Amino acid sequence: MTALAADLEVTERDGVVQSAPMVATDTIYRGAIVMHNAAGFLAPAATGAGSFFAGIAEEQVTNTGSAGDKNCKYKRTGVYLLTSSGLAQADIGTKVYASDDQTLTTTSTNNVLVGQIVEFVSATSVWVSLEHNSVISA
Repeated sequence: MTALAADLEVTERDGVVQSAPMVATDTIYRGAIVMHNAAGFLAPAATGAGSFFAGIAEEQVTNTGSAGDKNCKYKRTGVYLLTSSGLAQADIGTKVYASDDQTLTTTSTNNVLVGQIVEFVSATSVWVSLEHNSVISA
């Protein structure tokens, strides 16, 4: 391939809501923090090398079959009210990570980067602006 030498018409979509094939024999619940696992399938967030944050699930889907048999919709962008523990007003701007599909932590080791705290509500509740493309490295 070579660099462009003329205009190129590029197809686009808003990219807010996506749909992706999900892992085998698992359930993704609406409101879950979801990730793409090392094989590229959508899964509930969990610790594990090679995974990266996808978004927040828009629907509940149970895949009783093989990986890719079902798709699940999720939102890639936005600011979400999420829960954690031991938070303080001083945590504004702090990056938060998911250790499972509903648990946030400020510890990055083996956890999926979800986003950044943009508003403090309580010691257990904060508004988080979503971030993407952070791959877990063990």
